[in-house]
Order: sequence, then structure tokens, then C-alpha cells
Amino acid sequence: MEEEKAPLIGEIEEVGTDSDTAQRHVRTKVPEVEIHLYRQGKGPIDVFKTTLGGWDQDQLEVRDILDKYGLKSIYAFNTQSGRGVPIRFNPRNGRSMLTYKDGGVVYIDGEPKDSMIKPVTKILTGVAFITVVIVLVSKETPEWTKKFNLFGGDIPPWILACVVIVFTRMRKRTKNVLQKFGW
Repeated sequence: MEEEKAPLIGEIEEVGTDSDTAQRHVRTKVPEVEIHLYRQGKGPIDVFKTTLGGWDQDQLEVRDILDKYGLKSIYAFNTQSGRGVPIRFNPRNGRSMLTYKDGGVVYIDGEPKDSMIKPVTKILTGVAFITVVIVLVSKETPEWTKKFNLFGGDIPPWILACVVIVFTRMRKRTKNVLQKFGW
């Protein structure tokens, strides 16, 4: 027990003073800007404050805004003249190339991401229309389609066309999905 009370040789013993009890907090103000976000010139859909990032803390976190609001690109915006130049950002860290001042107000117009439903339904209705026209025009199936027998059964060519079109569209849209998740 006496060994626990006596300080060990080589330890530093701290002595409490009055200045230790009155703790000082040093707070630095994080630079931030106010953003008025429009979607295709309509809005503003949101007005928010965001912190600036980067080494000098003067760059806008563009990728965070794109992900949060489901946008594929953002542009500088003026309420009188409309959409301006695109706001470019570094693909590695997602920060803007241009710098911004602390306390500034930034007007941004965003372009929403394309939905998958609209192009797929357009493709499917186009393929269905072409198939109906072919069926109405031809009285019986052509000889070359009978020879085109992949799996031992008859696969209608319109199903094969739908599969190829949907596969190529999905491949174009999901090109960077594996890279995004770290594969």
C-alpha cells in the first residue's frame, strides 16, 4: 500500500494551481458559406450552410452536395440570368477547383441524375412496337430465325433484343460502381 502512495522514481508529479482550475478553451471559427441550391433553375430547393474544406479551408465540398441531393453536376447560378458555368471539382477529393471566401453566399443550380426507369421504358416500348409491326407484316417466321436456335428451344428475337439493349444500358450506367465501392 505504501508503494502505491509514494511516487515512483522518474515519474512527473503535477502540482495543481489556480490557473489549472480555470480551463481555457480556444475555439477557432470554421470557415463556412451559405448555399442557395436550385434544381434546373427552380427553387431554391434548399438553403444551408456548409463548411469549407481543403488545406486553406477555402474549397467547397462538391461531391458531398452531389451525393446528398442526387445531382450529377452543379453550376454557378444567377437569379437574373440563370445557369452559368459548371463548378468543376477534383475527382480524387471531391473539392471545388475554385476557392470561396468565409461567410460568402453561393447560388448553385443542380442537374438531377437520370433515372433508370425512363430510358428502360422507352427502349422496351420501342422494341415492343417493332415486334408488333414485324408480327403483323410477316405471316410466318423467317427461315433464318428457325436456324438461330441457341438453347434447344425457340427464343423470340424480340426477347433477345430486349436483353441485349437492357444489358448495354446497364453496363454504361454502372461502369464505375465497382470502383466506387473499392473493388
